[in-house]
Amino acid sequence: MERNEIPGTADDAFDTALPMLTPPQAAYLRELAAPHAEDGYRYALNGLAARCARAPQEQWPRLVAAHFEMLRRASRGDESAEELLRGAYARLLPVDSLTPDLADRMRYARVVAEGLVFAYALDGPDSVRILTDVDVERAGLQALGQAAYENLMDVQVAYEDVPVEGRATLHSVYGDSPFVASRALFLADTVRQLTGETLPEAGALVVVPTRHLLAYHPIADGTVIDALNDLAAYALRAYQDGPGPLSPRVYRWHQGGLTSLTVIDEETRTFSLQPDPHLLGLMKGLVRLDRAGRTTTGPASRNPSDAAGLERAASEALKPVARDPSGLGDAFAAALALALARCADDPKADRLTTWDAWATSVQLGCALFTGTEPVECYLGEDVVTRLPALPAAPPADARAWLDAFYLAVVCRQTERIDRLCEVPMERLREDDSVDEYVLHWIDTLQTYFARRSMDDVVDKLLATIRTSMPERIARAPKDFVNRIDYQPVGLFHRLITGDREAFADTLAEAVAEHAGYWGPSRAPRARVALGPLAMAALAHDHGFAVAADHPHLPVYLLDGGRIEHIP
Repeated sequence: MERNEIPGTADDAFDTALPMLTPPQAAYLRELAAPHAEDGYRYALNGLAARCARAPQEQWPRLVAAHFEMLRRASRGDESAEELLRGAYARLLPVDSLTPDLADRMRYARVVAEGLVFAYALDGPDSVRILTDVDVERAGLQALGQAAYENLMDVQVAYEDVPVEGRATLHSVYGDSPFVASRALFLADTVRQLTGETLPEAGALVVVPTRHLLAYHPIADGTVIDALNDLAAYALRAYQDGPGPLSPRVYRWHQGGLTSLTVIDEETRTFSLQPDPHLLGLMKGLVRLDRAGRTTTGPASRNPSDAAGLERAASEALKPVARDPSGLGDAFAAALALALARCADDPKADRLTTWDAWATSVQLGCALFTGTEPVECYLGEDVVTRLPALPAAPPADARAWLDAFYLAVVCRQTERIDRLCEVPMERLREDDSVDEYVLHWIDTLQTYFARRSMDDVVDKLLATIRTSMPERIARAPKDFVNRIDYQPVGLFHRLITGDREAFADTLAEAVAEHAGYWGPSRAPRARVALGPLAMAALAHDHGFAVAADHPHLPVYLLDGGRIEHIP
């Protein structure tokens, strides 16, 4: 990720350890605090520095004295076990607040992520005290942990969406309590409590810039890239402004753990965002899925267009292709979106305008991977675009190949199927946005339709199944894999084994999974279960009795009743 200079630090304008103060201000604060460490005990000054930064300097001696008097009152530690359990909270602290002498008395505490320490705190009438090993022993570790969690989840917070530039939406949780940010330790429970929603399998990006604030973004679609950069800027501003600075870093919350994605170079005062390879691959996969309108939370789902709008978009995408073939991929995606959307008002696909959109999608999908002779593309009654001859220049886009292939199967385009099966696997394997099973699945289809040995087909199908197991998935949401991507594989398995009854059951399940995944979405891909439709059309042509009343499977495409000549 791009490296950036931390704002406000040019020419040593701020102190390294206390970035809310200039070096002279930080030196003066340390001078005021020094007498309070006579017993050898050192206190972190971040919170005090944030308060001083907002006050005139002549008030600093009074603020410092009041601060340390409050700490002395809070540190007596004579509470009963019941009092500890009643007032204990799970707490996130900056790592630099745990001085060696304090850490020696808090051996139960642990670093949960770079820059963050997990501890327990007692919320007293006048102050907050960090609990020591003696306190933990008095209350009992297990009982204290449960009480601290329950108390934390009872903290009153406000929740709102934060509008930022770009496509991402940030979700902000904030409040007066100094424990608000500590809810990031239990982010899934917090999100469920506040929104009723469940975080995706991949988790979320989260920041905890101050004790009073956390912000997160679910890792669910292609907006994750924008969110990563937006959260980094948001966290840094909030951390510098305070009060109660905690961490300027961006973290990933996943399965109850936090991992820093921010790398800070203290010497140059720059930071960079560096997701680990697994997360980076997942982000690439989500971006590709999102752009193709395959995610339930992406723009195509949130802001669906009607058929008229999609027709205009497809026409506009097609116009420059004659001059610049590099736009063919976008034109194919736009035409496919139109074809799928037409089936909202024409669920049987028996209208000419619907067929024209499907035929154009077939033409463009095949042209994208195998080139084309001059051809006329029809998107509506009066919308015709003529494309010149285009050479074969297959992109490294495995799922676009599957779309083109499924379309060719549905529209019974035998010659185009054969040409698509000649697209080199080496080229498709260059697509680093898909999981391994997708490439094995393409290899299986190419082998089968090239009429090679069934032993080879079975071997490659088994490889597809093995690599689609949850532990092998790294670049796509598991819900999408299970409910959408894998369904044609299961149907193909039933088809080649000739198990007609099992095929019928699996097809009904595939359609139900498609409906369950998309829910009430009006996105184009919600309209038709394209992969299952291709397998159902194939089964129909192999003599299987395929029911004609399935939703999301247009019957005149399934049985070939609407199929006409495609140039």
